[in-house]
Amino acid sequence: MPGVEARRLLITGIVQGVGFRPFVYQTARELGLAGWVLNGIDGVRVHVEGAPDALGAFEASMKDRHPPAARVDAVDIESKVPEGFRGFEIRESTSDGRPTTRLSPDLCVCDDCLREITDPNDRRFGYAYTNCTNCGPRYSIIRSLPYDRPRTTMADWPMCDECQREYDDPLDRRFHAQPTACPACGPQYRLELKGEVTATGSRAVEAAAQLLAEGAILAIKGLGGYHLACDASNARVIGELRERKFRKEKPFAIMVRDLSAAEALADLSAQHKKLLTSTPRPIVLAPVRQKLLGVHPGVSEVGLMLPYTPLHHLLFAAGAPSPLVLTSANRSSEPIAYRDDHARESLAGIADGMLVGDRPIQRRVDDSVVAIRSGRPTVIRRARGYAPSSVATIPSRRPILAVGADLKNSVALAIDEQVLLSQHIGDLGDVETDRAFRETIDDLLEMYEVDRSQLVIAHDLHPQFVSTRLAAQLDCAHRIAVQHHEAHIASTMLEYESLDTTVVGIALDGTGYGHDGSIWGGEIFVGSISKGFERVNGLAPVVMPGGDAAAKHPVQAAAAYIGARNETVMETEPFCFPDRFRLARRMIARGTRCIQSTSAGRLFDAIAAVCGFTRPTTYEGQAAIWLEQLAREHGSPSSCAPTSAPLAAAAYVTRAIAQRLRGATPAHVASRFHAEFAADLADIATNHARDASVATLALSGGVWQNARLLGLFLDALPPDLEARISRDVPCNDGGISVGQIALAHARTNQ
Repeated sequence: MPGVEARRLLITGIVQGVGFRPFVYQTARELGLAGWVLNGIDGVRVHVEGAPDALGAFEASMKDRHPPAARVDAVDIESKVPEGFRGFEIRESTSDGRPTTRLSPDLCVCDDCLREITDPNDRRFGYAYTNCTNCGPRYSIIRSLPYDRPRTTMADWPMCDECQREYDDPLDRRFHAQPTACPACGPQYRLELKGEVTATGSRAVEAAAQLLAEGAILAIKGLGGYHLACDASNARVIGELRERKFRKEKPFAIMVRDLSAAEALADLSAQHKKLLTSTPRPIVLAPVRQKLLGVHPGVSEVGLMLPYTPLHHLLFAAGAPSPLVLTSANRSSEPIAYRDDHARESLAGIADGMLVGDRPIQRRVDDSVVAIRSGRPTVIRRARGYAPSSVATIPSRRPILAVGADLKNSVALAIDEQVLLSQHIGDLGDVETDRAFRETIDDLLEMYEVDRSQLVIAHDLHPQFVSTRLAAQLDCAHRIAVQHHEAHIASTMLEYESLDTTVVGIALDGTGYGHDGSIWGGEIFVGSISKGFERVNGLAPVVMPGGDAAAKHPVQAAAAYIGARNETVMETEPFCFPDRFRLARRMIARGTRCIQSTSAGRLFDAIAAVCGFTRPTTYEGQAAIWLEQLAREHGSPSSCAPTSAPLAAAAYVTRAIAQRLRGATPAHVASRFHAEFAADLADIATNHARDASVATLALSGGVWQNARLLGLFLDALPPDLEARISRDVPCNDGGISVGQIALAHARTNQ
């Protein structure tokens, strides 16, 4: 055929379940091209034939004009011999071989679907499960790849004739929208009160909204699990929720009707607004403008999110209060409930009723949390809307599974040169969380049909970690133990895809098992992923009484830093330390249940105790968050010259005590500590960078979530040093699995 050429394309990335085939079909038709498109296990495959200029325009469109929910990583193109196709068609998916295509995260409801559910003349008016190829559930309902309806939790709902017509029409936006449904053929919601179904369909949603307005606490089934919902402006019901859920002070996330309602509660920058309205629709931490009694006690940021499912919009339209507390439905320490039977059992006594959806959830996925740190979006908890997308590439020849840490656990899988980070799982050690951990691992390995005889498993160095013990039970070819803080630094560098770059790495967190068997937490390294890291500096070790208990009792942590000269002072004004402090000092004197520790997290707790936080904490990091808030109250951060004894941990506490005895306010002491610690870190890091002739710093660990510390540190660095901190991967323990992947890969290659 003169003048006709042919191309075969393989398009990889997030290209299934996001309207990519209809896009390909329409583009080919517009350009007068013939051929076919189909979903394969490795991505979207296309064969096109036509004039060379039309083929060039088609290829460019695949890279630059794809659907908004898609993410194209590569377009591989081969020249082929024309086969004489007369039109363009969409073919059935292929499923031979091992899947390599990427899964799409769940997508927020699109504007077109919103218009339908609010239009009384539309057949989907008021239907809470409305979706199309541009929005709706993906990861939470997929059972296997490729992504087709029989392989999702919608398999049990045959489409009605009208839905089937839309599904089969390449020009309809519901073409091959796998979860598509309508009130005539799809799943419904039902309201359950005291074990009885009192309403179904749109009436159930309306009744639930009314109950919320009257002060009820409801369990509501969402995309990836159940939420507990109640009126965020009702202090009485907030107190009731805290008592029932055993959640004394940890802030609640709230959902508001729209962006203007969010602006009434928080000071939103352009970046905050962009995050709130982005496709992932995460919880966004923003400075509080209007306090809500009992919702976020003792903190200066509020976690806000906008509606992301049709159900949320319908609840607000039916009169649900805005703002609305929308927090993970679980008892303290458990993961989010997602199975209906388990939710009924575990939430009994917490929720006054349940709004239950018929569509099963294949895997639990909590809400993501994002903040603005040093002027850029930073993921704090990676889950719905982000997981399980790739966070980095790595040239691994063998599949690597990393099982992460015990707190804020996530797992990661390196396969086909992509590093896939799972959704947030939670703190291990609880029966339900441990089950979620195993389910997530099995899920990833089965989804991508990983050959376990080739699998490398990376785990934490700590022999008593739950994740380490569970990893020992998994079949694999090889296991690699990775030190916790080295994994922190490696996670940052892998996100920047810098395997060979030598850096000065600063890892600051609460606890991690060191190579010497002591507890680390304030470490400075020099090295790279490919060559390894050398620990060159860090906080001076102290004798920490009681191990993990010190994390819950700031005065117990303070006992490690306060010498005999100040021991009796701490029982008097302005400190008034409780008896636990004296008991902790006796433990140190006797050497009872004490460990060597360089923890930065415990240092912050100790300073918090000196500044007045002398009671037990009720959630992780509370004392340090309180201390940062106190420092903010002192005013704008001020720089500080390095101290004469940098990183001598006890010296910071001694200076803080002296400042308070001289009459300094707690806010002044908190502010001064942040400034001194940041200046010392910057000074030492700069010196090591000069000695090692490197220009890059890598920052990781939960302490770096402290916005004040991070800002002061960056301000203190010379302009020729670049500091990198994770953005898409949590810098807390939620990103440890990514660093484990990086270091396991390096050792496997060696």
